[in-house]
Amino acid sequence: MNRRIILALAATAVLAGCSPAKPVERKEVVFSILSAESQTSAEADWAPFLADMSKATGRPVKAFYGSNYTALIEGMRFKQTDLGWFTNQSGLEAVRRANGEVFARSVNPTGIDGYEAVIIVKKGSGLTLDKILACDKTVNFGMGDAKSTSGTLAPMTYLFAPKNIDPATCFKTLRSANHETNLFSVAGGMLDAATNNTASMDRLRLLNTDVAKTTLGNVEIVWRSPRIPEDPLIWRKDLDPALRKKLADFMFSYGVGDTPEAARQRKILEQIQTKPFVAADASHLLPVREMEATGQLLEARNRKDAAAEAAAQAALTEIAKERAAAKP
Repeated sequence: MNRRIILALAATAVLAGCSPAKPVERKEVVFSILSAESQTSAEADWAPFLADMSKATGRPVKAFYGSNYTALIEGMRFKQTDLGWFTNQSGLEAVRRANGEVFARSVNPTGIDGYEAVIIVKKGSGLTLDKILACDKTVNFGMGDAKSTSGTLAPMTYLFAPKNIDPATCFKTLRSANHETNLFSVAGGMLDAATNNTASMDRLRLLNTDVAKTTLGNVEIVWRSPRIPEDPLIWRKDLDPALRKKLADFMFSYGVGDTPEAARQRKILEQIQTKPFVAADASHLLPVREMEATGQLLEARNRKDAAAEAAAQAALTEIAKERAAAKP
């Protein structure tokens, strides 16, 4: 056989041996959970719900706890997760970057639709919102993850951007952490002020422990945002249709009805701070897109950036059209 042919065949064999094998479809369903609180407390609350999901779908269900919102988005982007509970801002990123799709939303157990971003200070400290906004570099401030709706986006949109304040240059120190950490840091005097949200504080209040009572008793709210929509649930668009149906059937029947089983399920839902889930679609993210574009518009005006201002205004116009079209 010709020497060139032999070498070509050998090279082909080597390449074939090195080519990646076709990925094997996972048997389990992986559900991602936002890390607004510590993983330890989240695991105890979520385990019964995920166990019931496993029974309903006939597949093992595994939880994926990200250390931050970016981890949850990247997990979906690289198909390490199938669906999950996101914040509005991180959910928007999952739709944009991870082939995600809004299919459901949580429902506040208090009956009030939505929650508020807040800024908290230690009770009795005398620290007011005006003092915080003085930007004299005397305040140690805590914000949320960069992709947190209430921890970062809402205070930037509704408070800091309209006043042309950059938190990075305003405060003595600026730290980023989850809501639970920020709450305990303010209550314990490690931070002077921090962002949080009413849903996170209500969740701690539901625990009704001495630690929860003491912590909440040591903080007070000095600023509230306009109401923010409840959190979306997002799945990958490329999930098997049969699995999507099983998941939807489970999610939208869980805790619904007057049976003892439905009552048991509602108690489980209370632990993860929601009433039975309801269906949702892309229109759920219109308010957070509006917040985002509003913040960009204000920042562009402060910078006197005409091109960026025009782009932000165009985005707001498009959002208004979509909102009008979404109305029944």
